[in-house]
Amino acid sequence: MFIDPQEILETIEMIEEQALDIRTITLGVSLRGCADADGERLCRKIYDRVTRSAADLVPVAESLSAKYGVPIVNRRIAVTAISEIAEASDLEDYFPIAKALDAAAEAVGADFIGGFSALVHKGFTPGDERLIESIPRSLSETKKLCSSANVATTKAGINMDAVLKMASVVKRTAELTADADGIGCAKLVIFANIPEDNPFMAGAYHGSGQPDKTVNIGISGPGVVRAVVARYPDADLAQLSEIIKKSAFKITRVGELVGREAARLLGTELGAVDLSLAPTPTRGDSVAEILEAMGLEKAGAPGTTAALALLNDAVKKGGAMATSSVGGLSGAFIPVSEDLGMAEAVRAKALSLEKLEAMTAVCSVGLDMIVIPGDTPVETIAGIIADEMAIAVTNKKSAGVRLIPAPGKKEGDTASFGDLLGSAPVIGVSGFGSSVFVNRGGRIPAPITSLNN
Repeated sequence: MFIDPQEILETIEMIEEQALDIRTITLGVSLRGCADADGERLCRKIYDRVTRSAADLVPVAESLSAKYGVPIVNRRIAVTAISEIAEASDLEDYFPIAKALDAAAEAVGADFIGGFSALVHKGFTPGDERLIESIPRSLSETKKLCSSANVATTKAGINMDAVLKMASVVKRTAELTADADGIGCAKLVIFANIPEDNPFMAGAYHGSGQPDKTVNIGISGPGVVRAVVARYPDADLAQLSEIIKKSAFKITRVGELVGREAARLLGTELGAVDLSLAPTPTRGDSVAEILEAMGLEKAGAPGTTAALALLNDAVKKGGAMATSSVGGLSGAFIPVSEDLGMAEAVRAKALSLEKLEAMTAVCSVGLDMIVIPGDTPVETIAGIIADEMAIAVTNKKSAGVRLIPAPGKKEGDTASFGDLLGSAPVIGVSGFGSSVFVNRGGRIPAPITSLNN
């Protein structure tokens, strides 16, 4: 493959001046061979399997970062959905598994481990229910564990019983981590159409259709895209789309290169290269700032959804030309606490919960890292989740919800989580209730557009 010297210079500029990085190398590990009727043996098998499989993850990431000069920010692990592995065991509470996973991640130096998960879009098995009940304690008493639940798909519709149950889990998790503004909820996501190869936390898990082990790469380059958009203040929107596509192509080439090399060194195959623009709380590394460079006075202003749609589409088109391994979520992320520009837009009252919901119809994720008042009722949280699930199901897209009802906080206060999780103002929530609706239970049927066989 021929690489032009100018490409090399541009890549160096992206890394040194525009915060280009590989946001994560995520090793997917199947735990299907760990199933055991004895709970203690199950936990031991899981720990041994993860530590053996991921023993070289951190050294490989460090060697590749040094070799290519590209920062690799996170080294993560995703495992098979635990509810599927643990159900045959004699455990009534899956907290011991959570501890085993957390200890395994700690032992190999991984930043996070995902897969404490259940797929309940059409109903619950006993294992699903045990896992869901275990989530609040598990997230409050571990450091590296991440959890998820898939409550809806385009083919199945929305399991409203699961939505309400997960809303209660969100609330309890926040209460158990009240001393840190409810940070446990930052490690919990409720999904529709969850992808099996997502490298990003908290929703990463190793799907049942995946191989024994795989490497998934999450790239990141909001700073690169913002810089190139700012260079062309007079470009029309079609030209701007082309400019963004070219940048996305270059960013993705870096991810493809690192991913293939990581897979070779780890003795597995490259799974997915996730094209997502994942922001950080650092100035200049923000999706909101890209939208503002496109001409919006503030993210959230009229035209924001249209600008985000253009951005998301251009990123996908450019990235897809650079790799044949596109997967995960792939597009633009809009997490409020993790994006300094988004947090500032909320603080300036330019961005509301309702506007964020509208934006999720055209981007890669859903309502992400949004801090709401700590006294928000469970039923209201369920209503917010259900709204986002409806957008995902109807539009045949993946979407997740990470809401943080910060205990003791009210609208306008600030919740701080540190590091890449950032901080954010508490956003207002409608005072009108949805209790009767969400308590009807049952399943919202799949849309007619799902009948496409």
